Amino acid sequence: MTQPALLRIRDLKVYYHVDAGAVKAVDGVDFDLNSGIKLGLVGESGSGKSTMALALMRMIKPPGTIEGGQMILDGVDLVALSEEKMRQTKMSRLSMIPQGAMNSLNPVMRIGKQIMDGMQDHNAVYSKEGMKERVNELLRSVDLEPKVAKMFPHELSGGMKQRVCVAIAISMDPDLIIADEPTSALDVVIQRQVMATINRLQENLNLGMILIGHDMGLMAQSVDRLAVMYAGKMMEVGDIRDIFADPLHPYTQLLISSLPVLSNKGVFSGIPGLPPSLLNPPAGCVFHNRCPKAWELCHEQIPAYREVAPGRFVACHLHAA
Repeated sequence: MTQPALLRIRDLKVYYHVDAGAVKAVDGVDFDLNSGIKLGLVGESGSGKSTMALALMRMIKPPGTIEGGQMILDGVDLVALSEEKMRQTKMSRLSMIPQGAMNSLNPVMRIGKQIMDGMQDHNAVYSKEGMKERVNELLRSVDLEPKVAKMFPHELSGGMKQRVCVAIAISMDPDLIIADEPTSALDVVIQRQVMATINRLQENLNLGMILIGHDMGLMAQSVDRLAVMYAGKMMEVGDIRDIFADPLHPYTQLLISSLPVLSNKGVFSGIPGLPPSLLNPPAGCVFHNRCPKAWELCHEQIPAYREVAPGRFVACHLHAA
Protein backbone atom coordinates (compact mmCIF):
# COMPACT_ATOMS: atom_id res chain seq x y z
CA MET A 1 0.00 0.00 0.00
CA THR A 2 1.38 3.41 -0.98
CA GLN A 3 2.22 5.69 1.95
CA PRO A 4 0.09 8.86 1.92
CA ALA A 5 2.15 11.99 1.43
CA LEU A 6 2.90 14.06 4.52
CA LEU A 7 2.75 17.24 2.40
CA ARG A 8 0.92 17.79 -0.88
CA ILE A 9 1.33 21.07 -2.76
CA ARG A 10 -1.19 21.57 -5.57
CA ASP A 11 -1.23 24.48 -8.04
CA LEU A 12 0.20 26.89 -5.45
CA LYS A 13 0.31 30.53 -6.57
CA VAL A 14 1.90 33.37 -4.61
CA TYR A 15 1.82 36.82 -6.22
CA TYR A 16 3.18 40.19 -5.09
CA HIS A 17 0.87 42.96 -6.26
CA VAL A 18 2.69 46.16 -7.22
CA ASP A 19 1.66 49.23 -9.20
CA ALA A 20 2.91 47.69 -12.45
CA GLY A 21 0.96 44.44 -11.95
CA ALA A 22 1.35 41.03 -10.30
CA VAL A 23 4.81 39.58 -9.70
CA LYS A 24 4.28 35.81 -9.96
CA ALA A 25 6.85 34.61 -7.42
CA VAL A 26 5.34 31.11 -7.22
CA ASP A 27 3.15 30.20 -10.18
CA GLY A 28 1.28 26.90 -10.19
CA VAL A 29 3.71 24.69 -8.26
CA ASP A 30 3.00 21.00 -7.49
CA PHE A 31 4.99 18.47 -5.44
CA ASP A 32 4.63 15.85 -2.69
CA LEU A 33 6.78 15.02 0.33
CA ASN A 34 6.59 11.84 2.42
CA SER A 35 7.45 11.45 6.12
CA GLY A 36 11.12 10.88 6.82
CA ILE A 37 12.19 12.24 3.42
CA LYS A 38 14.52 15.19 2.85
CA LEU A 39 13.55 17.24 -0.19
CA GLY A 40 16.00 19.75 -1.59
CA LEU A 41 14.53 22.86 -3.24
CA VAL A 42 17.08 24.54 -5.51
CA GLY A 43 17.23 27.33 -8.05
CA GLU A 44 18.90 30.68 -8.70
CA SER A 45 18.13 33.74 -6.60
CA GLY A 46 14.61 34.94 -7.39
CA SER A 47 13.34 31.52 -8.45
CA GLY A 48 10.71 31.46 -5.68
CA LYS A 49 12.36 29.14 -3.14
CA SER A 50 12.11 31.40 -0.08
CA THR A 51 8.62 32.57 -1.10
CA MET A 52 7.63 28.90 -1.10
CA ALA A 53 8.97 28.56 2.47
CA LEU A 54 7.13 31.67 3.66
CA ALA A 55 3.92 30.47 2.00
CA LEU A 56 4.13 27.13 3.81
CA MET A 57 4.49 28.99 7.11
CA ARG A 58 1.66 31.39 6.08
CA MET A 59 4.07 34.28 6.54
CA ILE A 60 3.45 36.03 3.22
CA LYS A 61 2.84 39.72 3.96
CA PRO A 62 1.27 42.45 1.79
CA PRO A 63 1.68 43.21 -1.05
CA GLY A 64 2.12 39.43 -1.30
CA THR A 65 -0.88 37.08 -1.28
CA ILE A 66 -1.48 33.36 -1.69
CA GLU A 67 -3.60 33.60 -4.84
CA GLY A 68 -4.69 29.99 -4.97
CA GLY A 69 -3.83 26.34 -4.63
CA GLN A 70 -3.53 23.95 -1.72
CA MET A 71 -0.87 23.15 0.88
CA ILE A 72 -2.13 19.95 2.51
CA LEU A 73 -0.14 18.86 5.58
CA ASP A 74 -1.25 15.44 6.79
CA GLY A 75 -4.76 15.97 5.44
CA VAL A 76 -5.17 19.60 6.57
CA ASP A 77 -5.10 22.43 4.00
CA LEU A 78 -2.90 25.14 5.51
CA VAL A 79 -4.31 27.72 3.07
CA ALA A 80 -7.79 27.32 4.56
CA LEU A 81 -6.78 27.54 8.24
CA SER A 82 -7.71 30.57 10.35
CA GLU A 83 -4.88 32.72 11.71
CA GLU A 84 -5.25 31.17 15.18
CA LYS A 85 -5.32 27.59 13.88
CA MET A 86 -2.24 28.32 11.77
CA ARG A 87 -0.47 29.80 14.81
CA GLN A 88 -1.15 26.59 16.72
CA THR A 89 0.08 24.50 13.78
CA LYS A 90 3.44 26.28 13.65
CA MET A 91 6.07 24.55 15.79
CA SER A 92 3.68 21.73 16.72
CA ARG A 93 3.17 20.41 13.17
CA LEU A 94 5.67 22.34 11.05
CA SER A 95 8.49 24.67 11.91
CA MET A 96 11.24 26.61 10.21
CA ILE A 97 14.99 26.93 10.63
CA PRO A 98 15.62 30.51 9.46
CA GLN A 99 18.36 31.64 7.12
CA GLY A 100 19.97 34.13 9.50
CA ALA A 101 20.18 33.02 13.13
CA MET A 102 21.72 36.36 14.06
CA ASN A 103 18.46 38.13 13.17
CA SER A 104 16.18 35.43 14.61
CA LEU A 105 17.22 35.40 18.27
CA ASN A 106 16.25 38.11 20.76
CA PRO A 107 19.53 39.82 21.71
CA VAL A 108 18.39 40.70 25.25
CA MET A 109 16.88 37.33 26.23
CA ARG A 110 18.77 34.29 27.51
CA ILE A 111 18.82 31.25 25.22
CA GLY A 112 16.93 29.00 27.63
CA LYS A 113 14.06 31.50 27.89
CA GLN A 114 13.88 31.79 24.10
CA ILE A 115 13.57 28.01 23.72
CA MET A 116 10.89 27.90 26.45
CA ASP A 117 8.85 30.72 24.91
CA GLY A 118 7.60 28.71 21.94
CA MET A 119 6.73 25.69 24.06
CA GLN A 120 4.86 27.81 26.61
CA ASP A 121 2.98 29.62 23.83
CA HIS A 122 1.77 26.22 22.60
CA ASN A 123 0.71 25.14 26.10
CA ALA A 124 3.40 22.49 26.55
CA VAL A 125 2.73 20.68 29.83
CA TYR A 126 5.92 20.67 31.89
CA SER A 127 6.76 21.39 35.51
CA LYS A 128 9.37 24.07 36.12
CA GLU A 129 12.07 21.41 36.49
CA GLY A 130 10.65 19.44 33.56
CA MET A 131 10.85 22.50 31.30
CA LYS A 132 14.45 23.12 32.35
CA GLU A 133 15.34 19.49 31.61
CA ARG A 134 13.60 19.67 28.22
CA VAL A 135 15.68 22.75 27.32
CA ASN A 136 18.87 20.93 28.37
CA GLU A 137 17.82 17.89 26.34
CA LEU A 138 17.21 20.02 23.26
CA LEU A 139 20.57 21.75 23.61
CA ARG A 140 22.37 18.41 23.93
CA SER A 141 20.53 17.12 20.85
CA VAL A 142 22.13 19.90 18.78
CA ASP A 143 25.57 19.34 20.34
CA LEU A 144 25.48 22.29 22.75
CA GLU A 145 26.22 22.20 26.48
CA PRO A 146 23.30 22.88 28.88
CA LYS A 147 25.18 25.93 30.19
CA VAL A 148 24.32 27.66 26.89
CA ALA A 149 20.78 28.09 28.27
CA LYS A 150 22.04 30.82 30.60
CA MET A 151 23.88 32.71 27.87
CA PHE A 152 22.82 35.59 25.61
CA PRO A 153 23.04 35.36 21.79
CA HIS A 154 26.04 37.74 21.61
CA GLU A 155 28.04 35.23 23.66
CA LEU A 156 27.62 32.53 21.00
CA SER A 157 29.37 31.94 17.69
CA GLY A 158 27.41 31.91 14.44
CA GLY A 159 27.35 28.12 14.38
CA MET A 160 26.10 27.94 17.97
CA LYS A 161 23.31 30.41 17.22
CA GLN A 162 22.23 28.32 14.24
CA ARG A 163 22.15 25.23 16.46
CA VAL A 164 19.93 27.09 18.93
CA CYS A 165 17.52 27.84 16.06
CA VAL A 166 17.50 24.12 15.21
CA ALA A 167 16.72 23.31 18.87
CA ILE A 168 13.79 25.75 18.82
CA ALA A 169 12.53 24.26 15.54
CA ILE A 170 12.35 20.71 16.95
CA SER A 171 11.18 21.68 20.46
CA MET A 172 7.52 20.71 19.84
CA ASP A 173 8.27 17.54 17.82
CA PRO A 174 6.89 18.78 14.46
CA ASP A 175 6.23 16.50 11.48
CA LEU A 176 7.83 18.84 8.93
CA ILE A 177 10.79 21.21 9.11
CA ILE A 178 11.62 23.85 6.50
CA ALA A 179 15.30 24.82 6.48
CA ASP A 180 15.82 27.99 4.44
CA GLU A 181 19.53 28.06 3.56
CA PRO A 182 20.39 27.23 7.20
CA THR A 183 24.17 27.41 6.69
CA SER A 184 24.50 30.33 4.25
CA ALA A 185 26.07 32.70 6.80
CA LEU A 186 28.58 30.15 8.14
CA ASP A 187 32.09 29.20 7.05
CA VAL A 188 32.60 25.91 5.22
CA VAL A 189 33.76 23.82 8.20
CA ILE A 190 30.90 24.97 10.45
CA GLN A 191 28.45 24.49 7.56
CA ARG A 192 29.38 20.82 7.40
CA GLN A 193 29.05 20.36 11.17
CA VAL A 194 25.64 22.09 11.37
CA MET A 195 24.33 20.11 8.38
CA ALA A 196 25.55 16.87 10.00
CA THR A 197 23.55 17.80 13.12
CA ILE A 198 20.42 18.66 11.10
CA ASN A 199 20.67 15.42 9.07
CA ARG A 200 21.13 13.31 12.22
CA LEU A 201 18.10 14.87 13.92
CA GLN A 202 15.97 14.49 10.81
CA GLU A 203 16.76 10.78 10.61
CA ASN A 204 16.40 10.11 14.35
CA LEU A 205 13.06 11.94 14.60
CA ASN A 206 11.82 10.67 11.19
CA LEU A 207 10.93 14.21 10.12
CA GLY A 208 9.93 15.37 6.70
CA MET A 209 12.28 18.18 5.66
CA ILE A 210 12.50 20.77 2.90
CA LEU A 211 16.07 22.04 2.54
CA ILE A 212 16.18 25.26 0.51
CA GLY A 213 19.37 26.42 -1.17
CA HIS A 214 21.28 26.94 -4.39
CA ASP A 215 24.29 24.70 -3.66
CA MET A 216 23.87 21.57 -5.78
CA GLY A 217 26.92 20.01 -4.11
CA LEU A 218 25.33 20.34 -0.66
CA MET A 219 22.08 18.90 -2.00
CA ALA A 220 23.89 15.88 -3.45
CA GLN A 221 25.30 15.11 0.01
CA SER A 222 22.18 15.89 2.07
CA VAL A 223 18.79 15.13 0.47
CA ASP A 224 16.78 12.14 -0.78
CA ARG A 225 14.79 13.99 -3.44
CA LEU A 226 15.39 17.19 -5.38
CA ALA A 227 12.98 19.83 -6.70
CA VAL A 228 14.34 22.38 -9.18
CA MET A 229 12.60 25.77 -9.44
CA TYR A 230 13.05 28.51 -12.00
CA ALA A 231 11.14 31.80 -12.35
CA GLY A 232 8.38 30.69 -9.97
CA LYS A 233 7.76 27.35 -11.68
CA MET A 234 8.78 23.77 -10.95
CA MET A 235 11.15 22.45 -13.62
CA GLU A 236 12.01 18.96 -12.37
CA VAL A 237 11.47 16.71 -9.34
CA GLY A 238 12.98 13.32 -8.65
CA ASP A 239 15.25 11.19 -6.48
CA ILE A 240 18.62 12.87 -6.03
CA ARG A 241 20.59 9.95 -7.50
CA ASP A 242 18.36 9.79 -10.58
CA ILE A 243 18.63 13.51 -11.21
CA PHE A 244 22.43 13.58 -10.94
CA ALA A 245 22.73 10.42 -13.05
CA ASP A 246 20.33 11.63 -15.74
CA PRO A 247 19.06 15.23 -15.42
CA LEU A 248 16.10 15.65 -17.75
CA HIS A 249 15.53 19.42 -17.84
CA PRO A 250 18.19 21.56 -19.58
CA TYR A 251 18.14 23.93 -16.58
CA THR A 252 18.94 21.06 -14.21
CA GLN A 253 21.70 19.93 -16.57
CA LEU A 254 23.24 23.42 -16.52
CA LEU A 255 23.01 23.67 -12.71
CA ILE A 256 24.86 20.38 -12.33
CA SER A 257 27.47 21.28 -14.94
CA SER A 258 28.15 24.55 -13.08
CA LEU A 259 29.65 22.59 -10.16
CA PRO A 260 33.45 22.96 -10.04
CA VAL A 261 35.45 19.82 -10.93
CA LEU A 262 38.80 19.03 -9.27
CA SER A 263 40.20 17.57 -12.48
CA ASN A 264 39.58 20.87 -14.25
CA LYS A 265 40.86 23.44 -11.76
CA GLY A 266 40.23 27.09 -12.48
CA VAL A 267 37.56 26.39 -15.10
CA PHE A 268 34.05 27.49 -14.16
CA SER A 269 30.86 26.97 -16.13
CA GLY A 270 27.93 29.32 -15.63
CA ILE A 271 24.47 29.68 -17.13
CA PRO A 272 24.41 32.44 -19.75
CA GLY A 273 21.79 35.17 -19.60
CA LEU A 274 19.53 36.32 -16.78
CA PRO A 275 16.28 35.01 -15.27
CA PRO A 276 13.15 36.59 -16.81
CA SER A 277 10.97 39.25 -15.21
CA LEU A 278 8.33 37.67 -12.99
CA LEU A 279 6.16 40.70 -13.70
CA ASN A 280 6.15 40.08 -17.44
CA PRO A 281 7.35 36.51 -18.01
CA PRO A 282 8.04 35.43 -21.61
CA ALA A 283 5.55 33.41 -23.61
CA GLY A 284 6.11 29.67 -23.70
CA CYS A 285 8.68 28.05 -21.43
CA VAL A 286 10.12 30.58 -18.96
CA PHE A 287 13.62 29.16 -19.57
CA HIS A 288 13.61 29.25 -23.37
CA ASN A 289 15.67 32.46 -23.70
CA ARG A 290 18.60 30.80 -21.88
CA CYS A 291 18.08 27.20 -22.97
CA PRO A 292 20.64 25.67 -25.38
CA LYS A 293 18.05 23.09 -26.51
CA ALA A 294 15.10 25.42 -27.09
CA TRP A 295 13.12 25.07 -30.31
CA GLU A 296 10.12 26.79 -31.84
CA LEU A 297 7.48 25.19 -29.59
CA CYS A 298 9.39 26.32 -26.47
CA HIS A 299 8.84 29.96 -27.48
CA GLU A 300 5.10 29.52 -27.95
CA GLN A 301 3.70 26.98 -25.50
CA ILE A 302 4.16 26.44 -21.76
CA PRO A 303 5.33 22.83 -21.26
CA ALA A 304 3.12 20.59 -19.12
CA TYR A 305 4.52 19.46 -15.78
CA ARG A 306 4.14 15.68 -15.97
CA GLU A 307 5.31 12.40 -14.47
CA VAL A 308 7.65 10.70 -16.96
CA ALA A 309 8.63 7.81 -14.66
CA PRO A 310 7.51 6.75 -11.16
CA GLY A 311 8.35 9.67 -8.87
CA ARG A 312 10.06 11.60 -11.68
CA PHE A 313 8.46 14.83 -12.91
CA VAL A 314 9.61 17.35 -15.50
CA ALA A 315 8.20 20.39 -17.34
CA CYS A 316 9.92 20.30 -20.73
CA HIS A 317 8.78 19.81 -24.32
CA LEU A 318 11.74 17.48 -24.88
CA HIS A 319 9.99 14.95 -22.66
CA ALA A 320 6.41 15.44 -23.84
CA ALA A 321 4.29 12.30 -24.36
